[in-house]
Amino acid sequence: MLSSLLAHLRRLARDWFLIGMLAAVLLASFFPDAGKSGGWLHMENVVDIGVAVVFFLHGLTISLKSFKAGLMRWPVHVVVQALTFALFPLLFYPFRSLFSEIIPPALMLGFLYLCVLPSTITSSVAMTAMANGNVPAAIFNATLSSLLGIVMTPLLVNLMADTQSTAGELPLLDTILGIARMLLLPLVVGQLLRPLLFRWFNRYKAITGKLDKLVILLLVFAAFCDSVAAGLWRDHGVEIIGVTLAGAAALLAIVLVLSTLLARRLGFNVEDEITIVFCGSKKTLASGVPMATLLFGANPSLGLIVLPIMFYHQLQLFVCSLLATRYAGR
Repeated sequence: MLSSLLAHLRRLARDWFLIGMLAAVLLASFFPDAGKSGGWLHMENVVDIGVAVVFFLHGLTISLKSFKAGLMRWPVHVVVQALTFALFPLLFYPFRSLFSEIIPPALMLGFLYLCVLPSTITSSVAMTAMANGNVPAAIFNATLSSLLGIVMTPLLVNLMADTQSTAGELPLLDTILGIARMLLLPLVVGQLLRPLLFRWFNRYKAITGKLDKLVILLLVFAAFCDSVAAGLWRDHGVEIIGVTLAGAAALLAIVLVLSTLLARRLGFNVEDEITIVFCGSKKTLASGVPMATLLFGANPSLGLIVLPIMFYHQLQLFVCSLLATRYAGR
């Protein structure tokens, strides 16, 4: 177990995406005027185009055959979606009660946002496959979660953020339509063009597979430029990093334990348990950061709001890869 942990730590240290996120935060801290809204890089235009391309490519990857294969395991789907959009959001209330004295309001809003995000597609399916779980059910649930999140995430933020320092009440319908245009429309176009372009996409998968991460890095850079320009480090300091890491770790640990216990209590087999644990505990960074720009774009603390999902993303990859290895060796 110790050797496996050390191997994962060494792999994490070589992770170019993690290094890229750290670099994006550092660059934004030193050169905020370059990437902020209206800055000379015009990042808002770059990011819009990048997000559309990424979700177009996601549409090319989704196989309807695999999606349909997982459709029949409806008890698994009910549990996963309940974990994602009911249990996980409810965890925010005790979390806020315990830590409201040490977590500033903008960061607490970020933890609320983390709790209501949909699951991630790529890593949920990859971890389930690594652990020898029910892969068709994972594909169905991760895709369904992403589609439901277009409505559920802004709806839950609108319902739950009334005690937080938001930039005013969210225009819910406009926000949902904006998210659908940003994420769903290119996804649908990609799915429609899949018969024509999938062979080309698969040929260049080594390149296209990195594009979504590059766009996320641009999003993180732009968000932090706005926040640093508004006084992020001046008002909070670097100790906010430790607070965010601890909060994200606590939420991940709790939801992993609860999802495992729930799956076993309900009598699911091990393959379905794996799907429930990995799909029900994951949160998407690829959709989360673009959605945040629409939901909280007027908030000068946008960089602080997306900080919890940035940390949670790395933690879920590390911890769930350890769990997948353990499940695979059963």
